[in-house]
Amino acid sequence: MTAFEPIVGRYLPVDCEGRRYRIYVEEAGQGIPLLCLHTAGSDTRQFRGVLNDSAVTKHYRVIAFDLPWHGKSSPPAGWQTEEYQLTIASYTAIIRAMSKALTLDRPVVMGCSIGGRIVLNLAVEHAREFRAIIGLQSSAYVEPYYDISWLHRPDVHGGEVAAGYVSGLMAPMSPEAERWETIWHYMQGGPGVFKGDLHFYKIDGDIRDRIGRIDTRVAPLYLLTGEYDYSASPAHTQEAADQIKGAKVVIMKELGHFPMSENPERFLGYLRPVLDAIRERA
Repeated sequence: MTAFEPIVGRYLPVDCEGRRYRIYVEEAGQGIPLLCLHTAGSDTRQFRGVLNDSAVTKHYRVIAFDLPWHGKSSPPAGWQTEEYQLTIASYTAIIRAMSKALTLDRPVVMGCSIGGRIVLNLAVEHAREFRAIIGLQSSAYVEPYYDISWLHRPDVHGGEVAAGYVSGLMAPMSPEAERWETIWHYMQGGPGVFKGDLHFYKIDGDIRDRIGRIDTRVAPLYLLTGEYDYSASPAHTQEAADQIKGAKVVIMKELGHFPMSENPERFLGYLRPVLDAIRERA
């Protein structure tokens, strides 16, 4: 009989900002909690490589959750009467609510893309709640470079349009199977969800005027960016890091905007040393 993967998936009821959510959570391993935040319009499946890596799970309790409206986390009651829009306030609130609900003791938080943006806000506003902060494809702001209205129209398949947008953000040498699985996750997104996430990424989540306040002595900050990403490019990451004293930057070769899912093995080669450094410091 083929053995199950070590990942356990469960649902957790969470109250946040006056609403009740049923959040889907996956985890594996034991030790220092590592809270993983997926990209816009996708879900925790992006972290399958990290969750299945015994070198990581030997020392870390890896936890990933689907944001409300994403993956297996349904929208809250009454969603049908509103337009979904992720904001810096709502995003920050749900992450902190999840950490509290899971009773995590100063977890390491790692986010990619929109997750890589929100971890910078966590570093500004709530650094003492975290042991260390890892930003993947992090930037303080991205100038809009396409019309996001195409992502939610009655005459267009939003999932396929989203897949088309993100397909060009991956490194061409990433394995074909992993690239197409990453794209498939986007094809499955709920109507208007990717567009709603980009409201945060391109409008509400502009934190250029605040990142200089980050104190890396409170929580070390590691910024890992794939060289083939033009959305949160190496230049964008370096521009942010230049304003943050003590930020550690690594430009990852042969990786793009979705390093943990488009090429898990190559990404883990960059992540493991960072996690080792965090553990040694702890």
